[in-house]
Amino acid sequence: MAPACSRINSLHVAVIGAGAAGLAAARELRRESHSVVVFERGTQIGGLWVYTPQTEPDPLSLDPNRTIVHSSVYDSLRTNLPRECMGYRDFPFVPRNDDGSRDPRRYPSHSEVLAYLQDFAREFKLEEMVRFETEVVCVEPEGQKWKIRSKSSDGIFKDEIFDSVVVCNGHYTEPRVAHVPGIDSWPGKQIHSHNYRVPDPFKDQVVVVIGNFASGSDISRDITGVAKEVHIASRSNPSETYEKLPGSNNLWLHSMIESARKDGSIIFKNGKVVQADTIVHCTGYKYHFPFLNTNSYITVEDNCVGPLYKHVFPPALAPTLSFIGLPWMTLQFFMFELQSKWVAAVLSGRVTLPSEDKMMEDVTAFYANRDANKLPKRYTHKLGECQVDYLNWIAEQVGAPHVENWRGEEVHGGYRRLATQSDTFRDKWDDDHLILEAYEDFLRQKLI
Repeated sequence: MAPACSRINSLHVAVIGAGAAGLAAARELRRESHSVVVFERGTQIGGLWVYTPQTEPDPLSLDPNRTIVHSSVYDSLRTNLPRECMGYRDFPFVPRNDDGSRDPRRYPSHSEVLAYLQDFAREFKLEEMVRFETEVVCVEPEGQKWKIRSKSSDGIFKDEIFDSVVVCNGHYTEPRVAHVPGIDSWPGKQIHSHNYRVPDPFKDQVVVVIGNFASGSDISRDITGVAKEVHIASRSNPSETYEKLPGSNNLWLHSMIESARKDGSIIFKNGKVVQADTIVHCTGYKYHFPFLNTNSYITVEDNCVGPLYKHVFPPALAPTLSFIGLPWMTLQFFMFELQSKWVAAVLSGRVTLPSEDKMMEDVTAFYANRDANKLPKRYTHKLGECQVDYLNWIAEQVGAPHVENWRGEEVHGGYRRLATQSDTFRDKWDDDHLILEAYEDFLRQKLI
């Protein structure tokens, strides 16, 4: 554990967002005796996991003045990870056999995840800290504190001073869109996966889906049930790639798009040409903090938020400003919980951070290692294979146990199946021994 201070602080802390990260932060902050206000612009807790059939009027979500819909959840969405490993450590994400409306599957639906978060909030009485229908419009330094300007649903603005701010606003709302040469003269329709809900609008169409990770794989297979043809363009594939995917007679995998033409055709780098009706961009999202004013200290460049020490603390503004949940390809809720424990303990003075200079040295070294490995900036917050080491480091800071072996193996196996068995990984697996270990662990700790 990091060296501890003798002085224990109780601070007035603002948490922005009542999704899975914000709920974890609120609980851990209150456990450290801080007073907490959670700002949530929606009407309920859950953030990303609150499904709505509503979509934005701009299907690509490029118009800065559009009406923003927070959720990117589509109707058929199921989790990418097994439920046992993605839940909070002391509140296991296990099936609820006492409620017939719940989804008991190992890779459950979005509605089951929302129900789990509602259970979590109810168990720890978290909603009493949340101000619903309250949007944060500005966060800026005020001396050694922070001023937050918020707007209620009836349009009333309010300014308040907080000792600390924890940013938990998620990163699945501001889409990234692929650059396609010639797209401006192409006559077809375009939509980002953020605005995809159901396959019905694609009936009898020829659809090109850009991106073949989780959402691209899901949505392309969702659409095959109604579309004439679906063609997946993936930049991770060699330029000659062209194959029909198993389990479907109308789904093809390509390399990336070479260009789009005004006659409606799409040309792939493998030389194949299709007459397409719609392009679906499953190309990810941008980190976006439109409310945050730090006089340009914190920047977002090609999806690298920085400078941040261990993806959480900006060195010059630490510890009173922090971010929860930026890393991706992680154990999700489990990571939110550990990061929140660290932030809460640092704010109380129970755990100390290095000096600003030492934190900046660490950030600089991290960036240098990223560049030496020829990783693009947009992968700065992708943990992947490094996530267990990262989480164990944070656990050591707060005196928490390391990541359980079964949990680490489940997540690695889950992502491996996602990459190699995208059509079956949620319903076929070979790690029943890890499920057994998980439940034995829950029982031993009397968590279930």
